[in-house]
Amino acid sequence: MDTLSRRLDGMMNRRSLLAGMAACGLSAALPAPAGAASPILMRPIPKSGETIPAIGMGTWITFNVGEDETLRKQRSEVLRRFFALGGGMIDSSPMYGSAEAVVGGGLARLGAPDTLFSATKVWTWRGSAGEEQMANSRRLWGLPSFDLMQIHNLVGWENHLETLLRDKAEGRVRYIGVTTSHGRRHEELEEIMASQPIDFVQFTYNVVDREAEQRLLPLAAERRLAVIVNRPFRRGALFSPVEGRPLPSWAAEIDCANWAQVFLKFIVSHPAVTCAIPATSQVVHMEENMGAMTGRLPDEALRQRMARDLEAV
Repeated sequence: MDTLSRRLDGMMNRRSLLAGMAACGLSAALPAPAGAASPILMRPIPKSGETIPAIGMGTWITFNVGEDETLRKQRSEVLRRFFALGGGMIDSSPMYGSAEAVVGGGLARLGAPDTLFSATKVWTWRGSAGEEQMANSRRLWGLPSFDLMQIHNLVGWENHLETLLRDKAEGRVRYIGVTTSHGRRHEELEEIMASQPIDFVQFTYNVVDREAEQRLLPLAAERRLAVIVNRPFRRGALFSPVEGRPLPSWAAEIDCANWAQVFLKFIVSHPAVTCAIPATSQVVHMEENMGAMTGRLPDEALRQRMARDLEAV
């Protein structure tokens, strides 16, 4: 059996086990990675019951390093640490410059771990160009198929959705979805969520940008859509007001060792959220982010207090 066949067999065995556990109502937490104090937080994909780690990784800006071999190797180390700490979902897009090629190069160096949940996007107004673009993404990642293909910022979504449904039926992708960011086009996104046969939706949500709590998150729960959260740190802007400040007393109640974990635990503690995808170019920041998957989460009362306290900073 070749390397690719072994990898695909391992993916299916792991996913079948976790989906079966979820279907039986059993905990789908995975054993703690080395150095972690408790099992990592897994979240179910509502349409299938398959579970994925609640903290993934975005690649916007951070993995757009062109042909610089030194930077590419450094990003491979970020990926290595991501997987070592239990990571699964990597999210990218053709819009992100060289990011897909850099991810693919890193996966080749690491041997494409079987825990990978590959997620990228189609981003072109011309529906006829979508198939070629997605084929190129498979080539750049070095994968025969993607776990998730998304329509980036709803660009040409009507035409692309037809292609994605066909690709899903033919095995080139397992799940399909749509994305938006910056709090834009929520009305159109709601219409798609309510009426189209998608599996995932991706939008912005964080302790400051909470508009999604009003309609998008409840609708996702109602429609059994997995939710990916982008811009969890507001592209780093959430850190400026708290720079140099000690963590609040309640941070210890949810096992947070740093501000990144505070911001991420606020997000993934929402019951409708499946995965948050912070982006980083630094191994140390990756370690901080992944720590949000272990330990206790805030209940609803503490979530409200977190929002109040951080709004006042």
